[in-house]
Amino acid sequence: MSSQAARWIGQIVLYAAFAAAIAVLSQWPEYRPVAADQALLKVSFLHHGQRLQACVEQTPQELAKLPPNMRAPTRCPRERSPVTVEVELDGSLVYRQTAAPSGLSRDGTASVYRSIPVTAGAHRVHVRIRDSARSEGFDFEHEGVVQFDPLQVRVVDFSAEQGGITIR
Repeated sequence: MSSQAARWIGQIVLYAAFAAAIAVLSQWPEYRPVAADQALLKVSFLHHGQRLQACVEQTPQELAKLPPNMRAPTRCPRERSPVTVEVELDGSLVYRQTAAPSGLSRDGTASVYRSIPVTAGAHRVHVRIRDSARSEGFDFEHEGVVQFDPLQVRVVDFSAEQGGITIR
């Protein structure tokens, strides 16, 4: 056997061993995000809170003081309100978060993500979201009975343009 053939055989053996290791480790150990009799409720969305201050019409005197390229008739402060989310499951609060807006000027989206393990079966889910500067109450609410099958993932999503809170 030549040294060239020995190299080829050695390379094939090493590649086969590497492929076998990947195959074994892709199946073992078995991973499940939840137990076999549970499901997941994921709260996941990005949302712009409402502006903290209303836009202001600028007077002609204020506009005259500005450079010509900055003479917009209205001035809108950029900072947005944080977004507060509460999730109740069968009457008990299981999740509460206040997400700050992103960005240096605090004018970006607030990001909310959480996985909540739930036992399989029917549960009353109540989701509340506040995206304004108000201190009491909520701007959006959704309540209903949701059926969770074992190992099922339900997602709480939010879009003000599409009617508010949805659970899919």
